[in-house]
Amino acid sequence: MVNSKKPSKQRKRFFTAVHHRRAKMLSSHLSTSLKSKYGIKNIPLKVGDRVRIVRGDTIGAEGKIINVNRKKFRIYVEGINRKKQDGQNVNIPIHHSNVIITELDTSDKLRKNKLNILSKESSN
Repeated sequence: MVNSKKPSKQRKRFFTAVHHRRAKMLSSHLSTSLKSKYGIKNIPLKVGDRVRIVRGDTIGAEGKIINVNRKKFRIYVEGINRKKQDGQNVNIPIHHSNVIITELDTSDKLRKNKLNILSKESSN
């Protein structure tokens, strides 16, 4: 995906990427049990996946992804929120590199097929 050694060009391609490429960029590492099960290191994040936060103020918290913001490269996790001055709760945006996937949402047939193909390739 990187065609240039220049950091400025890499940043430009990152921040001006089209919507479907941003989805692939928003990937995160799998837990050790999922790595051994599927034989892959990371996978794009999706609504419904369960994640554990490994960096930041809310370290150690776990929850289900409720929203993936491709434009800002952030995810929102259920139960991770902050109280505003007026008393209203708002979800805290979390960078995708600060989480580890602990459980995959396999309700999507395409994703399930892809995982089966990848696990067969890794076993060979």
